[in-house]
Amino acid sequence: MYAVTNPATGELIEQIENATDEEVRAAIDRVHRGYDSWRRRTVADRAKIVSRAAELFAERADELAAIMTLEMGKRINEGRGEIAIVVDIFNYYADNGPDLLTDEPMTIKGGEAVITKGPIGPLLGVMPWNFPIYQVARFVAPNLVLGNTILLKHASICPRSAVAIESVLRDAGVPEDVYVNTFASSSQIPAILADPRIQGVSLTGSEQAGISVAAEAGRNLKKTVLELGGSDPLIVLDTDDLDETVKATATARMRNCGQSCNAPKRMIVLADLYDEFVDRLTKRVADFYLPGDPADPETKLPPLASIAAADEVAAQVEKALEQGATLRTGGRRIGPGAFFEATVLTDVTPEMDAYYEEIFGPVVIVFRAETEEQAIAIANDSPFGLGASVFGTDRERSSRVARQIEAGMVYLNSAGGSQADLPFGGIKRSGMGRELGPAGIEEFMNKKSIRL
Repeated sequence: MYAVTNPATGELIEQIENATDEEVRAAIDRVHRGYDSWRRRTVADRAKIVSRAAELFAERADELAAIMTLEMGKRINEGRGEIAIVVDIFNYYADNGPDLLTDEPMTIKGGEAVITKGPIGPLLGVMPWNFPIYQVARFVAPNLVLGNTILLKHASICPRSAVAIESVLRDAGVPEDVYVNTFASSSQIPAILADPRIQGVSLTGSEQAGISVAAEAGRNLKKTVLELGGSDPLIVLDTDDLDETVKATATARMRNCGQSCNAPKRMIVLADLYDEFVDRLTKRVADFYLPGDPADPETKLPPLASIAAADEVAAQVEKALEQGATLRTGGRRIGPGAFFEATVLTDVTPEMDAYYEEIFGPVVIVFRAETEEQAIAIANDSPFGLGASVFGTDRERSSRVARQIEAGMVYLNSAGGSQADLPFGGIKRSGMGRELGPAGIEEFMNKKSIRL
């Protein structure tokens, strides 16, 4: 069942029944029916509608931010910031889509050829709760311009976000059979992927969800894009302003209450800075990131998205402490609601679960590295490979380190983030495929070779 529960209070506000199997089949019928006419419309026409969607997202920013605050506890200002990125994404593909879809002529042995770029058909999107509108935007915007149609299954705690997104797209001119929201259950996903009319699936979510969906997609030979978890390293080589470095790293980690796949979760600091870095980071986290009402613009630390999420983080921290980690600050559940104190852990070793797992909450783990080489080794000693960050005053040195990190994205002197024109995605158990930028429109594209 889909449900709206205020994570700040634990109050159940609304419940929505799951779609029946018949309703899911009807939704597939719709996106299949809508594909033939949508793909035949000009790219310029589709891009114009996507541009109008960007305008409507901007106009409804306050309304959409309030929905996210209620459903999953996002700070109201962060919700507005999320909508700003959504607007950028829709504008990027509206403005650049026609050029990105231009035919590519080729000179080949014995003649000429052309590569055309077109859609492949109806797609399934399985979306998460941590960025309820941004995650949908980076999948939907490029595929609408490309000409694919979309069946969207959102997270079960975000039904109002799901309905609001569909409303924006409908009002922008997206036909009702081109984008269809379904309140399907997770147990219905295999049947959707088994339907021969669905041509691919994009999932953003947990590692376990990715394994399940990838298995079903592979069984049915469906194209797959997966953006899964991350335990991103942040290496501090040196700094000429330690306070600013601490502020930047803490801000990035605590954004969205630590519930960001590509947030820096493992700080790796060279030995000469380590003690002072830990002291200042601990003080900042303890004094600055205090829990409060996510609807209050002054709040620095909102609740996690659900009671279950807060309980899971609490269990991970408790286990780390039992296994020998050092607690510098925080570490406690706060009730009522899904609050968890901002936390700093040190002395985490490879023998502990916390060394390798992703903690999806306001928890920072700091490691000491004696050398640059050891810092790189710690960074790469992870099953994940989403993003990473390198802080340092020497750009050549930082770039050298960045090239040795096993990740899909590395940021120099900034921590994580996302922008419309930069490809986003990871390697290893962080998933496969890319979203955003030029790469984002190519994942579900038919690059057809025509020999002239």
